[in-house]
Amino acid sequence: MTRITGYGIGNGKINVIRNGKGNGNERENVNKNKNEYESENENENVIRNESKALQLPAADGHIVRQTLRSSLVCGIEAYDVAYRSQGLVVHGCLVVPKTLQPAPGLLYCRGGIGKVGLVGPERLGQFAKLGYVVFAPYYRGTNGAEGRDGFGGDDIYDVINALRLLQSIPQTNDQPIALFGFSRGAIMALAAARQYPQAGPVIIWGGVSDLRLTYEERVDLRRMLRRVVGHPHKNRRAYEQRSPACWVKEITAPVLIIHGTCDQQVGAEHASRLAYALSKALLPFELHWFAGEGHRFAPEADFSALRLVDQWIQKFQIEKKWQV
Repeated sequence: MTRITGYGIGNGKINVIRNGKGNGNERENVNKNKNEYESENENENVIRNESKALQLPAADGHIVRQTLRSSLVCGIEAYDVAYRSQGLVVHGCLVVPKTLQPAPGLLYCRGGIGKVGLVGPERLGQFAKLGYVVFAPYYRGTNGAEGRDGFGGDDIYDVINALRLLQSIPQTNDQPIALFGFSRGAIMALAAARQYPQAGPVIIWGGVSDLRLTYEERVDLRRMLRRVVGHPHKNRRAYEQRSPACWVKEITAPVLIIHGTCDQQVGAEHASRLAYALSKALLPFELHWFAGEGHRFAPEADFSALRLVDQWIQKFQIEKKWQV
């Protein structure tokens, strides 16, 4: 794994880890595509002010029904949850560790669309074992939910209302809710952090930071993207709104970036572009490269990355340096 830590360009500290173990002090240039990146963001000022104060209906974020799904292991339970978002009834999975005291909350923003990439309680249970109350919104239009998934459109409100849900249940304590975004979930998590500053630290794992780059890289996704978002040449603004590298400077929460160097589904360039944007904005972040790992990590690397996630959340939950 390679780690880049910083608040500004050139302030990176790097540590290379392979197979979950640190072994070096090599350096990497986050700015390798600076000119290309800046040329693609000429319309940055157009989208800079897209974030506005939210006007959410009182019912949004309220649970409509909750059904026990399974007991994953002793002390951890999973529930199917239906809740309201913009007047729609949408679904998600809640995983709760049985503790005597309320626990910190973590909102898991899944990747994919529809049933593709749908996260299960077993994955969420890995975070619950670390002591978190975890909720994963499935997004509108999925698993029989009302509405239509916009791949980072109005479905962002399903994440924002899930944050409200997590904050309202008695199992969570009063710490800011951490946001975790995997793959496409990076768009969702960072957009929620942009519009909901009460959220806590953000973790991006194998995350999309530039949807136009995804369109170029993933020929197999082009048909879906044209259907859901439009063509990037004709709908440039829609793609910019779904590209965190274009507007990540508007968020205040610290960001942890985890990415496999051999990721074929979301290329490593996405992590580089996000890190460059955060560095340019002088925002706190760390970038960890996992050498040889793909979109989904091998067990040992996955365990190491989960420990990094837990350490990152605990560090900033205690310090809360980013809150002003």
